[in-house]
Amino acid sequence: MHPAAPSASSGTVKPAVRPSSLRVPSSRRPSRPASSTAAAKKRMRVDVATPSMERNFITVERAMADFLLSAEDLEGLKKTSRRSPYASAPEIEVLSRKDVVQRANQKWGSPENLGVELQKRIQHASRSASRIGIRRPPRHERRRLGEDGDMDKHPGLWGPSGVVVVTAIALNGGCLVLKLVAWKHTNSHTMFSEFLHSVADTANQVVIAIGVHTSTKRPSMQHPYGFSNSKFVSALVSGVGIFWLGMGMSLSHGVRGLLEPAAWEDLTWALVVMGVSGAMETTTLLLAVRTLRREAYKRSMPFLAFGGMTSQDPSVNVVLLEDLAAVVSILVASLCLLLSLQTRSNIPDAVGSLLVAVVLGAVALFMIFDSAGRLVGRSIPAAELQRINAELEGDVMVRAIHDVKGIDMGDNMVRYKAELDFDGRQLVRAYLDQVNMNHVHEAVRNIHSVEELEEFMLDHGENIVDLLGSQIDRIERKLKAAHPSIRHCDLEIL
Repeated sequence: MHPAAPSASSGTVKPAVRPSSLRVPSSRRPSRPASSTAAAKKRMRVDVATPSMERNFITVERAMADFLLSAEDLEGLKKTSRRSPYASAPEIEVLSRKDVVQRANQKWGSPENLGVELQKRIQHASRSASRIGIRRPPRHERRRLGEDGDMDKHPGLWGPSGVVVVTAIALNGGCLVLKLVAWKHTNSHTMFSEFLHSVADTANQVVIAIGVHTSTKRPSMQHPYGFSNSKFVSALVSGVGIFWLGMGMSLSHGVRGLLEPAAWEDLTWALVVMGVSGAMETTTLLLAVRTLRREAYKRSMPFLAFGGMTSQDPSVNVVLLEDLAAVVSILVASLCLLLSLQTRSNIPDAVGSLLVAVVLGAVALFMIFDSAGRLVGRSIPAAELQRINAELEGDVMVRAIHDVKGIDMGDNMVRYKAELDFDGRQLVRAYLDQVNMNHVHEAVRNIHSVEELEEFMLDHGENIVDLLGSQIDRIERKLKAAHPSIRHCDLEIL
């Protein structure tokens, strides 16, 4: 069969048509032997309902991990170069899965024996992963988990966030001791609430520090997206602790002070302690503000927007809120102590304890709902999502984007997902730019049978599919370069 050859002078690509329209009219169709017609009818059709791995490839690393083969076991097997899914390597070498299965059966005797040994290895790996300590995984595993040479560095407690948290722990610990001494000396309800406030702040900032340290753990098989959400978990625990320990006990002590007034000593010492505590809390507050300002400047965001609901660093955000609440409560408590000192009445002192409880409750509820929302999955700011979408839609290969999602993963990391309507004509043009059209034209003119036409279309069709994958990789690299916060980019073809 002689299909109609494309014009050599034509520079355009014909639109896709149905297979029936490719048939040559019978009046112009050249004759061919009956045997050729019979052979064409026996062409194997694709059965998508039947699973098959006859043509599957497998990487060397996966062959060694899934089939427990060593490098020596894989010697002699044919290797094929394929496009790499990792940004750090342009190509990878793969093996035929069928060849690997045969080699594994030779080594282990049967799939059942291999399964038993695999189960033993998995159990051993699970026990090893549960041990304390962070061990760097092998290079191929880091690539598979998305941790290549371009991975952001996580300084943990040695970074800006960690310094803020550690400083807050030290200063709040000092405030805790001073307020405890002042409460014992004065027997003041307000002083007791302030002591509880410092206990809650110190304990919760220790929890935050643990979250900051845990968030630096590298991705693993069980946690392929890493542990960046550990900060949100610790912030949630911190909020619950402030609510029950800080607010609850302060409220209870204030109510008791109203119902059962107790004698208190000279409040001058308490006022001095409140002044020193206020200076210490203000120091950590200013440090948290400075850190958030720097991060907001790096992301070209207003300070209030970055430090509020859109902050991607809950550790600094929590310290900021706790210290802000501490400064406010110290001012309220000092005012109430002065009123009690002037009026010689217990009521302002007890009311001060209640007001401190209200401040603690407001901060705790904000932290609880904010952290819970982030753990469930919160979208990145609309303006940032629109900038990413505009970058994606502006690519020549993309006709439309649908079902777009940008999720804040914490630690200034974003997971971006979109469904793409790819421009098939532009994709084919990009493929034709890479081939010699004169050679293609000559190959078309030399097609004299359906079998030759099928082989021609299979070869070029496979190449176009490979080009589609490389174009997706190119777009992902472009998005990550323009928006460094994108850690995971999932683009799907409609």
